[in-house]
Amino acid sequence: MRTTIEMKPEHRSRLLAIAAKRGEKGFSVLIAEALDAFLGAETERQRRRENALRVRGALRAREADRLREKTAALRSSWR
Repeated sequence: MRTTIEMKPEHRSRLLAIAAKRGEKGFSVLIAEALDAFLGAETERQRRRENALRVRGALRAREADRLREKTAALRSSWR
């Protein structure tokens, strides 16, 4: 399927250079690979989010408070 997309000239140049190194005429294969990677990552992010939401409320209030305290302590030591 053909479509038109807007892209920065420097992105187009880099894509053409990569395609040329691979011996490809254009960069359609690169765009397809990038879309597959993005969509796969998005699917994984959604799956992780859904899994996290499923355990919502699984901790008792006291456990949750302790976890918040420990997390805050750890974060305070980060740079």
